[in-house]
Amino acid sequence: MALQNSADAELLLHWYQENKRSLPWRDTGNPEDVWISEIMLQQTRVEAVKEYFVRFREALPTLEDIAACPDETLLRLWEGLGYYTRARNIKKCAQVLLRDHGGELPVDPLELRELPGIGPYTAGAIASIAYNVPVPAVDGNVLRVFSRLTACEDDIMEPATKQAFTERLQDLLWQLVYADWKSFPVADFNQALMELGALVCIPNGAPLCERCPVAAQCDGRRLGIQETLPRRAPKKPRRDEVRTVLVLRDGERFYVRQRPSKGLLAGMFEFPGFPGTLSEEEVLKLVHERGFTPLRIQALPPFHHVFTHIEWHMSAYEVQIAEPLSATAPGRNRKEHARNGIFVTRAELEKLALPSAFRPLLSRYALRPPRRQKK
Repeated sequence: MALQNSADAELLLHWYQENKRSLPWRDTGNPEDVWISEIMLQQTRVEAVKEYFVRFREALPTLEDIAACPDETLLRLWEGLGYYTRARNIKKCAQVLLRDHGGELPVDPLELRELPGIGPYTAGAIASIAYNVPVPAVDGNVLRVFSRLTACEDDIMEPATKQAFTERLQDLLWQLVYADWKSFPVADFNQALMELGALVCIPNGAPLCERCPVAAQCDGRRLGIQETLPRRAPKKPRRDEVRTVLVLRDGERFYVRQRPSKGLLAGMFEFPGFPGTLSEEEVLKLVHERGFTPLRIQALPPFHHVFTHIEWHMSAYEVQIAEPLSATAPGRNRKEHARNGIFVTRAELEKLALPSAFRPLLSRYALRPPRRQKK
């Protein structure tokens, strides 16, 4: 098997220096960039993260900025990345770092794992990349690389398989560091493994073995089973949910409500939605029941959105209503009424964090730019 000694490691490190991607968080010398990028990269592709990372760091360049950032602003910066708990955990983590750690990320992976939003992989990535600590950072790319290198046919989603690879990589790192008298570039080595999985030992298709610096020592390639690896149990099918979304307007204002503080899209604003595919008559009845007077109703094009475990299939209506007295009452507390619903101007709505699930509606009313098409 490859990667058993310093000679193999040198092959990988040389390849990395020649082929690594230019990423806005890479080689900045700032541990906070490593931390924030790793949180953003959870369940999200690198290409999708780059623009978000730059925007986030321009808006919130310091720990103090992150810790004091209003939740609405934080979620607006995160809008479109999904898994919004990650953004809240970054803010919580910044507050803990300022309170308990002198405003610096710990070097010790065990201390890092005690921070909000940081698990074993992220702790290993921060410690090794930011501080060159010889600890593994085993993500999906590394699991795939090691599965093929070792011709391992165990399910990589099983905790025991991941633990076995983590222990094997930890032993290798100690060996490499010992052989190189503690000057071994752990940060580059761990990133090289990840980069190899992202660019060469790719998922969902045949690995590009002819480009791999350690292909000659790969057991999966030697046995001719590299394209069948890694093994993983089939994913559970997504649950379909059918919903009807209402865009209520009293002239130029829009009616939105805030979702519960826990669960899917927690704390974000949304156009109100209801289970099932509702007819115009059913929508008008709902609007009346909520104390509004509908003036006009128009069906909008249906759309859908895919989450990890759920797929929303949505029909939609725009309903123009008479201006409600409660919406213009002086001194109304916006946060107090947000759960039940509030009317906001176009300018106010552009500042709120709305899930990308509603992007077709946001684009329709020119509240967000349309999603850029992949080339």
